[in-house]
Amino acid sequence: MGREEGGENHTSNEIENPLLPKSSGRVTGTASAAQTLGNIIVSIVGTGVLGLPFAFRVAGWLAGCLGVMIAGLSTYYCMLLLIQCRDKLVSEDTSSTETKTYGDLGYKCMGKAGRFLTEFLIFTSQCGGSVAYLVFIGQNLFSIFKSYTSLTYRSFIFLAVPVQIVLSWINSLSALAPFSIFADICNVLAMTLVVKEDVQKILGGEFSFSDRKAVSSNIRGLPFAGGMAVFCFEGFGMTFALESSMREKGRFSKLLAQAFTGITLVYVTFGFFGFMAYGDDTKDIVTLNLPKDWSSIAVQMGLCVALIFTFPIMVHPVHEIIEGSLKKSSFFQTHPCISYDNNSTTRLGKFVIYISRAILVVALAAIASFIPGFGAFTSLVGSTLCALISFVLPALYHLILLGSSLNFWQRSLDVCILLCGLLFAVNGTYNSIVGV
Repeated sequence: MGREEGGENHTSNEIENPLLPKSSGRVTGTASAAQTLGNIIVSIVGTGVLGLPFAFRVAGWLAGCLGVMIAGLSTYYCMLLLIQCRDKLVSEDTSSTETKTYGDLGYKCMGKAGRFLTEFLIFTSQCGGSVAYLVFIGQNLFSIFKSYTSLTYRSFIFLAVPVQIVLSWINSLSALAPFSIFADICNVLAMTLVVKEDVQKILGGEFSFSDRKAVSSNIRGLPFAGGMAVFCFEGFGMTFALESSMREKGRFSKLLAQAFTGITLVYVTFGFFGFMAYGDDTKDIVTLNLPKDWSSIAVQMGLCVALIFTFPIMVHPVHEIIEGSLKKSSFFQTHPCISYDNNSTTRLGKFVIYISRAILVVALAAIASFIPGFGAFTSLVGSTLCALISFVLPALYHLILLGSSLNFWQRSLDVCILLCGLLFAVNGTYNSIVGV
């Protein structure tokens, strides 16, 4: 899943994102339009895109195309709702120049319960995205080496744990940012190989369009595929950081629209071609369908290496939240040997923090080892956590903060998004758990 913003009332107001310049306030953005566009793409596009052909297989190519477009449009609109909510808060408190976080919105709208709900969902979604990374790594490495070893895919997950623990001890994530871009490059290469396979099948007469269903006869497959589509539009929690980093903030909405239009078109095209290439044999990670030649293996290995190095970026907000809780706990406060003052922590205190990071990585790996498949898990995360964060909360907070100034149609649209998001979360969760 994407490179989200995390935050707690006891952590820094905005967690460092290695892909964005540091900003201490709303008016200090320095990123150009081109830089912001690149940051948007890197923040949104993740490994979930490689599960889209499977979503099209489950829903049908026509339903899949419509589902991805609706998910993209809804995510874009709700990101604009968040910006409007933040602008409302800033206009009411002109003395404050600090960037507002998603948790701040929750607190302004619903008090401590709102902040807890918002940050709990961000916390669990980051954990879910991190687990998805590990599942992806394990399944791809297993597909490459299964002919040469008796190790299971779970074994490959745990083989990566020592490296992940060491990387999690790096405090500055800027050095790992290039691997995030490298992961997206590998995604593009994987998509290119799939399209190449499709073209070869068409030219070789192995393809029949009539064999590919437009809409699945299994109605439960539609919300399942919808959850995977929502999961693909990662980085919703990066909305504030992306907008704040931009020098010309008035152009952000237009730039965001351009980015979402391009990303959605790529998603639709890739999902369509991937399903056309493999049909009912499409696997939940389409790279598992690729032939075992050197180019395909190189792309799979590149993806795994890139994700191993970007895993710390994904899990960093979780570390921040846990460490913020530790530093505020009575254990830290009452023991001088580990207590901290401002940003200074003793050696023993740092040791405790490093141990907590190692425990978290091991715990996430343990969870990943019990996940039956990448597709089912990403659909579950997309249907529940992503739907609540991306649709339900933005619409709810927009109604609370700006409801009195909205016209009938604007309020109706917010209510519709809120109710549909809740219904989608409940129905999608049920279908992901019981299976399609």
